[in-house]
Amino acid sequence: MTLPTEQIDLPEVLREVEAAFHAYEAALMGNDVEALNAFFWQDPRTTRYGIGDRQWGHAELVAYRQATPAPSFTRRLEHLRLHAFGPDHAVAQVEFVRSDTALRGFQTQTWVRLAEGWRIVSAHVSMIPWPAD
Repeated sequence: MTLPTEQIDLPEVLREVEAAFHAYEAALMGNDVEALNAFFWQDPRTTRYGIGDRQWGHAELVAYRQATPAPSFTRRLEHLRLHAFGPDHAVAQVEFVRSDTALRGFQTQTWVRLAEGWRIVSAHVSMIPWPAD
């Protein structure tokens, strides 16, 4: 089945995912572990690749979050790109700059609308050297 063009980037879907994305960011920077865990699909197929870690399944993600201290840095988001593919699937991509490193960060999240609401089913975070602006 081919997704009709008019189903791409539906404004109401983009608004919902953007709100969820920003709520996730607030939970991340506030170290709200319970909220962070709830943003992810509670399933063994959930995958998160971090800067120096990986979690396969929601149980590994919960254990990782419980062992991770609150951030001691600030982070500024840049170039947020949100795209929706139909009413139930979306991708969020963003660059970030942290206060504790000259590296540039990149974050990708795949969001799916499930019975319990929008959930991240896959995420990837990386940081690399980047030329100064």
